[in-house]
Amino acid sequence: MKTSELRQRFLDYFAARGHRVVSSSPVIGPADDPTVMWTNAGMVQFKDCFLGKERRDYARAASSQKCLRAGGKHNDLENVGFTARHHTFFEMLGNFSFGDYFKEDAIRFGWEFVTGPVAEGNLGLDPERLWVTVFEGAEGIPADTEAEELWKAAGVQPDRILRFGKKDNFWQMGDTGPCGPCSEMHYYRPRDLSGNRADLVNGDGDDVMEIWNLVFMQYERDGAGVLTALPKPSIDTGMGLERTASILQGVESNYEIDLFAPIFGAIWANTRLTPEQRREHSNRTASQVVADHIRAATFMTFDGVVPSNEGRGYVLRKIIRRALRFGKKLGIKGTFFGELVGSVKDAMGDAYPELEGELKRIYGVIHREEKQFSLTLDAGLRQLEGCDVSAGVLSGKEIFKLHDTFGFPSDLVQDWCRERGLRCDLEGFERELAAQKTRSRESMKAHDQRLSGDLAHLADLPATRFLGYERTTEAGATVLALFDADKKRVASLQGPGYVLLDCTPFYAESGGQVGDTGWLRWDSAAGTALRESAEVLDCLSPAPKRSLHRVDAVTAPLREGQKVQAEVFSARRNRIKAHHTATHLLHAALREVLGTHVKQAGSVVDDKRLRFDFSHFAPIEPEQLDEIERLANEQVFLARATSVEEMAIDEALQSGAMALFGEKYGERVRVMSVPGFSVELCGGTHVSNTGEIGLVKIVSEGAVAAGVRRIEAVAGGAALELLQADERLLGTLSRKVNAGREALLGSLDARDTRILQLERELKEAKIKAASGGQGSSGFPAAEGNAILLVEGLDGPELRELMDQQRTRGVPGIVVVVSRVSAEKVSVLVSVPASMTDRADAGAILKAMLPHLQGRGGGKKELAQGGGSNPGGIQAALAAAREACPAL
Repeated sequence: MKTSELRQRFLDYFAARGHRVVSSSPVIGPADDPTVMWTNAGMVQFKDCFLGKERRDYARAASSQKCLRAGGKHNDLENVGFTARHHTFFEMLGNFSFGDYFKEDAIRFGWEFVTGPVAEGNLGLDPERLWVTVFEGAEGIPADTEAEELWKAAGVQPDRILRFGKKDNFWQMGDTGPCGPCSEMHYYRPRDLSGNRADLVNGDGDDVMEIWNLVFMQYERDGAGVLTALPKPSIDTGMGLERTASILQGVESNYEIDLFAPIFGAIWANTRLTPEQRREHSNRTASQVVADHIRAATFMTFDGVVPSNEGRGYVLRKIIRRALRFGKKLGIKGTFFGELVGSVKDAMGDAYPELEGELKRIYGVIHREEKQFSLTLDAGLRQLEGCDVSAGVLSGKEIFKLHDTFGFPSDLVQDWCRERGLRCDLEGFERELAAQKTRSRESMKAHDQRLSGDLAHLADLPATRFLGYERTTEAGATVLALFDADKKRVASLQGPGYVLLDCTPFYAESGGQVGDTGWLRWDSAAGTALRESAEVLDCLSPAPKRSLHRVDAVTAPLREGQKVQAEVFSARRNRIKAHHTATHLLHAALREVLGTHVKQAGSVVDDKRLRFDFSHFAPIEPEQLDEIERLANEQVFLARATSVEEMAIDEALQSGAMALFGEKYGERVRVMSVPGFSVELCGGTHVSNTGEIGLVKIVSEGAVAAGVRRIEAVAGGAALELLQADERLLGTLSRKVNAGREALLGSLDARDTRILQLERELKEAKIKAASGGQGSSGFPAAEGNAILLVEGLDGPELRELMDQQRTRGVPGIVVVVSRVSAEKVSVLVSVPASMTDRADAGAILKAMLPHLQGRGGGKKELAQGGGSNPGGIQAALAAAREACPAL
């Protein structure tokens, strides 16, 4: 059975049983869940469904999910290629129930699909080769005897059911939340059944292999570790597509299934190995690494990941470079890895036809990374072969030298040592890395903007020289490249798009400082005035040292090679500079007032304001905020000359300069100082004298995350505008209350006191009016009970009225319905403890709510709710009488 048929059979089987077939989500974890870097299981896209945070229009689902395990808890990377079953990229078949069916159906479905007749759409596996495991109980959690009995009912022989502990047969999403026992199906692979023994299950080797895991989410674990039964238990299952295909196709390894055949064909086409040589263990292992990694790299790149030095981009870079290392072992010369992308499409294009339209982009991303690394790989391998390993260990110093000098990744060094039986001194490497961490930093800053379209080739173009540090806001420049609004490179531009210049006075957005705006001016005829123009709306740096000017309002075609005059809006630049230097002043003032634990955690600097996030454990007291503002302004009023120097990063750090959040620095850095007050590494633009700032005014302070606070402030012209606006507001308030500015606060306090007094009087009047009689027109209550229909009461007022009824001697059931407004009604039901055997407050309320289009709840003695349909009050009261005849 081909893998594509297996995938389709699985989806068809569950579709026929009421499951919605859901497309695979990206291999990138959900954007709103930073705890998940990669989609490592089929349930990830349904996580909020299981947690009750999301409701979909189906309660049963099935999918074939693209998965990646290459980092964190689920890290299969080091085993990939060396075993028959480990992959970084794989597909997981799964069926899911969100509070719909539970163990009985999940077990019945699983056993029927695996062992049922092939002719009926099942897999037809031999039950004698299958083992089933169940949870044996542990740490006070009972054994899953229910699942054991259900497996027997499904047709599994009792001696094929094995019990295992929490490690193998209990699943949980995290330290808290949904969890429960699981059952696994294992398959015995060898042809000779005589070796099929129970002790092989969950043991070493690949003779018995897990193929399907059925998770029964039946508990909720709280912060204290206590388990409570879920009201709507759910099902999450996962079957390995490649593993199961290897069984159906009768092969020894996942890598031998039909899905990998086109990929291996492309790999072997790049080597000179004979068929016999290909079967040698070392060559087979190397080819399996390459085959696995090209699948992973293809789908990671398809889903938007690009190689970088952090986060997901670093994982992709590591996978590509590891594959190149093993390609070298196969004797492959030159670049080859990007060319394998087409074989992935050939193998998997039927299931993922969207690959076809992205092949060129995927190839380009992988090929560029391959070219960049090929030189590093060759040099690193030569250096490795010359290392002293006579003691059976590769020292941490040697590993660090390879990493720091040659850029050779430590994970590839580990592979090299592993193949030769050498110990890899990673602890020594980490010590060397920590001791000289600044030397290992990247030579270019990290950039968050994802390259797309032809901008992906931006790094291949000449760099842009920034002239703005010399206080320049105008300069002549030459157009190096043009891109239209869709980021496609064009020879000429007349409309929205992007312009790359050889030099520019425009600052490109970086380090929290926004990009400059202004104009590009030129003339199409030599020697004439600059009559044509394009407005620069922003300046970006999507690739290191390449400044892209985003333009619009282009009056005439702008062409590559065109000479232009670049003009920055100097007034806006000056406001940005004031805010940026003010940020440094506030940072220093924060550290002086709150302590040196304060560190920058992010910033935004533009012409309208500044925003500064910093680490701190508590709210800032008003007096502290005043002092921070005073210290910053003291430096402004002293009109200190600022200084900017370029120096070696070691020298800068030794001088006390602070390195800021999210920045990576090269060997040479810019150091911005306000003498005697602030010294920071910074590549932004700043005032030459603190007096140019004029004034710093803090606007707000608050929390943005655990342990992170935020200050927003204005400076210079923006501070003046804020003060003027505040003055106008104070003047308007003074006129409205007819009081001078000095008496304004007292006047407002007096008004507040009077308003509170009137509200109390109104409340008392409402309650008095409502309690004037018992019962309601048309709804007399039985003796000892009360049904009250009132107007305008809500929340605490209703409860006070209820208490008054008890005080006045109403011993029985009390139902209070209040028409709060034209669109709101509130209900309160009370039943004495002595009557709960005859009446239930919650049941009475539940009967009333549908007529009020409302919601609510409570217990037998007290229930409260409300709705949006006052027109249904009479029907609701009738329903209350029907639900409780005692009324």
